[in-house]
Amino acid sequence: MPALDAPDITAPIPRTTANVRRDSAPRLGLVALWGFAVVPAALALLAAVRAPKMHVLLDYWHVFAKITDDNGHLLLGQVFTYHLDQPFVVPSLLFYADAAWFGGDNRVLTVLTIALLAVSVFALSTMLPRHLNPTTRTALTAAMCWLLFSSHATELWLQSTNGISWVPAIMFCTIAIACAHHGRRVGAYTAAALGCLSFGAALPIWFVIAGIAWLRRESRLRVLLPAVAGLVILIAWWLTKPAGTQSGATDAFDPDGRLSVVAAAVGGLWSTDIAVLAVIAGGLTIALLALLLRHTVLDRPAVTDAGWAGLACYAVALAFMLALGRTTTNVPGGNVGLISRYVLVAALATTAAIVLTTLHRPQWPKRYLVVAVVALSLVTHAIGGGKADQVRRSYAPLALSAIALRVDAPAALDALHIQRTAGPAARALQAYPFTGDFTLGCHGPELGSHLDLATAQPTSANAAGALDAPATNAGAVTMGWAAINGTRPDCILITDHTGTVIGGGVTGLPLTAGQTTTAAPGATAWQATAGPTNGPLTVLAVQAGRLYRLN
Repeated sequence: MPALDAPDITAPIPRTTANVRRDSAPRLGLVALWGFAVVPAALALLAAVRAPKMHVLLDYWHVFAKITDDNGHLLLGQVFTYHLDQPFVVPSLLFYADAAWFGGDNRVLTVLTIALLAVSVFALSTMLPRHLNPTTRTALTAAMCWLLFSSHATELWLQSTNGISWVPAIMFCTIAIACAHHGRRVGAYTAAALGCLSFGAALPIWFVIAGIAWLRRESRLRVLLPAVAGLVILIAWWLTKPAGTQSGATDAFDPDGRLSVVAAAVGGLWSTDIAVLAVIAGGLTIALLALLLRHTVLDRPAVTDAGWAGLACYAVALAFMLALGRTTTNVPGGNVGLISRYVLVAALATTAAIVLTTLHRPQWPKRYLVVAVVALSLVTHAIGGGKADQVRRSYAPLALSAIALRVDAPAALDALHIQRTAGPAARALQAYPFTGDFTLGCHGPELGSHLDLATAQPTSANAAGALDAPATNAGAVTMGWAAINGTRPDCILITDHTGTVIGGGVTGLPLTAGQTTTAAPGATAWQATAGPTNGPLTVLAVQAGRLYRLN
């Protein structure tokens, strides 16, 4: 019989405050990491939702005009033609669907761009080995989010033309890599085929799939099949693509210039517009990937590396394709690798480098990884702020395209590189700007409104403004500067001699070099255009419902 005072060993052990704290600390850390991971996607989504409704880039209107007739019907045969010497089937269909079903709203496709990138993050996260602890897996997922949703890539979710042209191919390729990493051949081949129908950025994916199969020690047939398919597709594209260069690219030999594009594309996260910084960062990243892949390729230690090695090779292949097909000095910084949308190359390469380093150095404390991920994420995002500002400034004058299309201003459309032939189809589909919610932004007067020009006040010390040249051609771009009470006006209106509003413009643009010497304090530049008319034009600045005559 046990002693009456013996302890009850079956009783539950009471949880002390210290035990509770030790158990809750990891959970709080994971929650914080997941919250950190969501931030860049939320910022990108906010920018996508607040993006302009108007498609302002020439590629959208060129493709839209090519794949539609004047009644807005889809010309399916034109969908399968090349754009910028690239296959463009999926983006063309998305452009048409946006115009036909969603009123040609740019914001629909910018949000879709964010969703496609989120799918890419998810696909890559499935390749993280299960043996990694939760903190490491979450930290690596957070790194993917910050790199793929980097502020460097702002143009992808401000104007969906760039996003839908570039991101679907990237998404399908990441899915193909993830499927190949898990040994799912059908999924990998299907995603690769859809990627090749999206853009030329998917052309190398077949060779990447073959490489992953080899690293996974799969059968010789599974290695050769995608490699042969990729070779056939590459030859077919080469034989059928339009002759000559595209987008102002150079056809010179220029090995130095092309090599600098490769390095700048891989290191684009580390510079805004200084090419040498991106080139140095890209060179270091490629060197690190080479060291990491040496062990993976020579020893093939485990299938956990296969997909990440494939991702690294795909990113570098994209950089080489960019150098071969797009090298030009006619871009900010003199290096095409610095263009905002191409930062996805750097994001994929850097992601592969971080994950492979983590897999090859499991003995490193996880706190080092967390600190490194947070520092890398915040620093690259901060650097990208400068590129985001550049993109916004470059898009600002293009907002005039909505007015130019609505009033059918030929010279203005030519200056903005907008296909005038796209107008009838957009009008037939009631795509923006041919919708009821189109506005000049004046909070009152719209196209066709009649104004009493006698009430328009002349320019003065408090309401200064000027035209750079007399407004003689209604269909051309008229420009100047204005400052109403030291601030920019709400909008610009153009009327005919009867006071009927026949056009308008955008304000708040940066002053040109010539305007800075003559403009009043607080002034900003403006651009405007109008439809066909006879007789003199009157250009008015509007603020708080008051009219100010600028000519």
